[in-house]
Amino acid sequence: MSGRGRLALCAWAATLMAACALLPLVEPVTWIVQAAFLLGVQTVTGAVARRIPLARPLTVAAQALVTLAMLTLIFARDHAFLGLIPGPGAFVHFGDLLQQGGDDIARYAIPAPLESDGIKLMVFGGVLVVGLMVDTLAVTFRSAAPAGLPLLALYSVAAGLSEGHGDWLWFLVAAIGYLLLLLAEGRDRLSQWGRVFGGAPRSPGVDSGPVAPVRTGRRIGVASLGIALVVSAVLPSMNGGLLDATGAGVGAGNGNGGTISAVNPLLSLRDSLNVDEDRQVLSVRTGSNDISNLYLRIVSLDDFDGRTWKPSKRSIGAVPKDFPTPIGLGSDVKRTEVETTISAANWYEQSYLPMPYPPSGVQVRGNWRYEPEGMALVGDHGQNTRGLTYDVKSLDVEPTAEQLAAAPAPPPALERDYTELPDSLPAVVAKTAREVTAGAKNPYEQAVALQDYFAVTGGFEYDTQVQVGDGPNAIANFLRDKQGFCVHFSFAMAAMARSLGIPARVAVGFAPGTPQADGTVSVGLKDAHAWPELYFEGVGWTRFEPTPTRGTVPSYTIPEVGGSVDPGVARPSAGSSTAPSASASASDSCSPQLRKLEACDSASPAAAAAQDGGGPWWAVQGQWWYLKLLFWTLLGLVVLSVPLMPMLWRLRTRSVRLGAHGRSDADAAAYTLAAWQELTDTAWDFGIAPDDSQTPRKAAARIVRLGHLEPTAAASVHRVADAVEQVLYAPHPRPTAGLAQDVLRVIGGLRESVSRGTRARALIAPRSTARVVWTLSEWWAGTRTRVAGVRPTLRKPSGQEG
Repeated sequence: MSGRGRLALCAWAATLMAACALLPLVEPVTWIVQAAFLLGVQTVTGAVARRIPLARPLTVAAQALVTLAMLTLIFARDHAFLGLIPGPGAFVHFGDLLQQGGDDIARYAIPAPLESDGIKLMVFGGVLVVGLMVDTLAVTFRSAAPAGLPLLALYSVAAGLSEGHGDWLWFLVAAIGYLLLLLAEGRDRLSQWGRVFGGAPRSPGVDSGPVAPVRTGRRIGVASLGIALVVSAVLPSMNGGLLDATGAGVGAGNGNGGTISAVNPLLSLRDSLNVDEDRQVLSVRTGSNDISNLYLRIVSLDDFDGRTWKPSKRSIGAVPKDFPTPIGLGSDVKRTEVETTISAANWYEQSYLPMPYPPSGVQVRGNWRYEPEGMALVGDHGQNTRGLTYDVKSLDVEPTAEQLAAAPAPPPALERDYTELPDSLPAVVAKTAREVTAGAKNPYEQAVALQDYFAVTGGFEYDTQVQVGDGPNAIANFLRDKQGFCVHFSFAMAAMARSLGIPARVAVGFAPGTPQADGTVSVGLKDAHAWPELYFEGVGWTRFEPTPTRGTVPSYTIPEVGGSVDPGVARPSAGSSTAPSASASASDSCSPQLRKLEACDSASPAAAAAQDGGGPWWAVQGQWWYLKLLFWTLLGLVVLSVPLMPMLWRLRTRSVRLGAHGRSDADAAAYTLAAWQELTDTAWDFGIAPDDSQTPRKAAARIVRLGHLEPTAAASVHRVADAVEQVLYAPHPRPTAGLAQDVLRVIGGLRESVSRGTRARALIAPRSTARVVWTLSEWWAGTRTRVAGVRPTLRKPSGQEG
């Protein structure tokens, strides 16, 4: 292996060894094999480009293009031409994936699942970018020492995100890779270092020279790694990186108590609603005959700081065998105990256990703790829902409107904690709440008025593309713009309810899913939801649904209306569109209550537009079918011609070189040289590389010997070589006729002397097409020379006036 090839291999190994520091962060760890393959393709591309050879900028450009094509094939092939050539849509998709990856980093605990395309792009893209930088510095520009900077950056990022376990091991692996790269860079530099570490010669009076480079490298490596290990032991470890989303407080203590400070689950809610494919998160089998109230609550948010809602720090303890009666629930309220079995997907990793509220008992395996304030279960010491199946007993509470309207005042402590509002909240929030609830006689009627304002009468539109927003004016902006999704509606209603003195909090979880043929209910990513819960003494925490087109309207919030409207009608959830909803119907025959239940007849503008056709221009239908056929035919021809381009270029070049019959004597020299170049290029295509250091006569003898040509073809080779020597050396060269026939005779002889595979290679992928790349490289070098020559003339001499 050549020195540069060995250096390229060491650069590949050094990058891969530094990337091992990412192994504790994502799973499964088999991603390192994929990364090794992608890095290998990138390295081979650089080796081939340097072998041609290409100019250094072109070599780096070729590697960057191949890297981009690989990432496009893996992550954005649906947005690229032929799955490899990225267009504007592919780059937009890359940006979306990077944003998703940033959100996933904040959401997932270590190790994060590589099923997240955003995290996967960050891992593979980061490793490939570092690999390109290392290969460029160490191999293309022959400067291995600066290549340690991107390697150090890769290790530092991994160490900063890790929990500190085995940091010294990954540093050791990365350092060994870097030292291998330094050893491969050149023996001269290491031999100079060897005089410092080598000591005296072995025998007195004998100059043994510098210590062997390999031995020197080992000594340098041992010294460097020893220092590094001592430093890493002294310095504090970097624990609790960005991926540590569960918080170190979960389950802290002796196992009988502790506190929990939960991560804000709203970080991923918007992404879940905007996914292209609605993946199933949970499979639910319930004993209830009515799934319209089957909300699965993950966590409640009760701490409002004026910017956003989040869970407060709460105490946790052992999971009770029988859960206590929910706070505030009186004995006169109708309730039914329901048994539900829930199975979580293997990729769904949540530290809180999704359950119907309020639960009365849970059977679940693993390490779980009980949080009594929200009646929630939270995983202890890394426990999560991934692939878990568990049984939940819950109460289906059915209060009446009369019971809610007659509810007494809540306990003072509860009212104080759950009606607290920050001073930074804009005054327009409380003002709007008072205006909306004017005329309401009690807190229940105020709550219903707020729900109707958002869901029906206020002119709000459902749109998941709106940012969540966490500034002090986020709720005020939502009330002004009247566009948002469940986060905006639940936040606003809870804040407005608190301004009216009604205890309120926000619940996050899943709305009722989609019934399946086997009797189960499928809950998908697009069922992710947030809703407000308001407290009424005698009933407890009570769900409201202010978000239009989502979830189900609670029956106790709908006055009795004529007709056969079922108050339990479910709104679209998993299959609903994420586009802004249409404005309310202006029909006089549809009351606000019926519009809230979506019982009015209306035509969807989007559906009407879909019936009129549309779609991309290449998918046209009807009388324009022949344009579609023509487009796909031309596209197919282009796709087929791409791998045949070298063959087509070679055939065209041969035709031009040998099609010189009838030329004048003045062009005989050019004709002879073109025939000779065609002969040598053809020999190159069949595996006989050209040697420009030899004379035409010796080159002809070499082609005859290596090509095992028969006498007739051998004589043709020598005739063409003699004609070339006449052109190059004779004072009065005489033209030679029949050179084209001689070259064709040689081509036939070479074909007969090689295997079928070599003939196919010479036809489809001829080696001589490298001349095209050489020409481009020479053009680039010439352009740089001309630009460098012109540059001084653009500057005026000192003191010269314009």
